[in-house]
Amino acid sequence: MSRPAPLSHAPAADARAALPESEAAAFDRLAHAVLASPSAPLGPLLRSQLPGTAGVRWLHQENLVPTTRPTALTSDQWLSLFSSWTAVAPAPGSGSPGVRKKGGRPATHGHAPGASGIPRWGQ
Repeated sequence: MSRPAPLSHAPAADARAALPESEAAAFDRLAHAVLASPSAPLGPLLRSQLPGTAGVRWLHQENLVPTTRPTALTSDQWLSLFSSWTAVAPAPGSGSPGVRKKGGRPATHGHAPGASGIPRWGQ
């Protein structure tokens, strides 16, 4: 498996260095997702990373406007964003939607698991 490219954004790299090694891979996922579009405003970027209103709450907590660019974040803001992200992000493999359980099989009756077709009484 290839390793992600090192962070080129200095505040993000400083924040990563402050984290324990066990959290570095998760921080890299977040930082690379946010910094993939460095000129894009944070509002839409956080909507794709933090579910519901968590991104808006984080921006408000940090006194940032949604049009702030990711490159404007300080090291402390990166650490704060990471702690918010880990608080609301599901753990990998936790059975989140779109992830099939190991050993499961697709429905054989043409409907989603647990669903059934419309009853056809009287036909």
